[in-house]
Amino acid sequence: MTQDERLDFLLRTLLAEREEYAAIRLPDGLADRRRLLRSLMNVRPPMPASEDFLRVQDVYLQARLTERGVTDLADLKPVQPGLYLWQGDITTLRCDAIVNAANSALLGCFVPCHGCIDNAIHTYAGVQLRLECAEIMRKQGHEEETGRAKITKGYNLPCRYVLHTVGPIVGGRVTRRDRELLANCYRACLDLAAEHGLHSVAFCCISTGEFHFPNQDAAEIALQTVRTWQRQNAHQIEVIFNVFKDSDYKIYQRLLR
Repeated sequence: MTQDERLDFLLRTLLAEREEYAAIRLPDGLADRRRLLRSLMNVRPPMPASEDFLRVQDVYLQARLTERGVTDLADLKPVQPGLYLWQGDITTLRCDAIVNAANSALLGCFVPCHGCIDNAIHTYAGVQLRLECAEIMRKQGHEEETGRAKITKGYNLPCRYVLHTVGPIVGGRVTRRDRELLANCYRACLDLAAEHGLHSVAFCCISTGEFHFPNQDAAEIALQTVRTWQRQNAHQIEVIFNVFKDSDYKIYQRLLR
């Protein structure tokens, strides 16, 4: 199977899952077909997929990862002992675990092709990630609380695991409780990583996107919390502060140097 054939197979299989998709025809352009695949994966509920679908999906996503390029932690230089700053797509970073800024349902973003990190991580991990998250939430029996963390496999991502945490939503002035909850997110992820014997964790800018936590304040809390955790814990975990925007890169660069 070529990569184009895999893409068409995945599209046809997903379209066949629901009667309301019967009138949808495959777009001609590659970009439009890729966008349709992402959309279908984004809205697909957490339900099992056939072995054939998973096999083709995994090969397809691994090929897409090679095409997009992988950055390995081993190739990065720390800006301080145990601390890294890297600007790029966290779904292409090879380390022990990356952190997903999740919502309280912990099932990923259901908005087709949304620009949030939750959407990207679930897209490039594959449909297995939502299924594992759904099982975690079924056993838990209630929505995920802010400031906690859960761990799943990374599936088709280059990282081994994904740490899912729900950050605080800021509706106006940042409160002391908002700051405490954001710090809890970083501590919970590091505690969970240490519990599973992990040695490297890449943090996104938790709560600064759709949850509206001011970027400067969030970076200061992130850096202070991580530094304190590293000093107080014997388990050595290297931390990568992953940023996507130039503005966030400048904030972290200034704080770290």
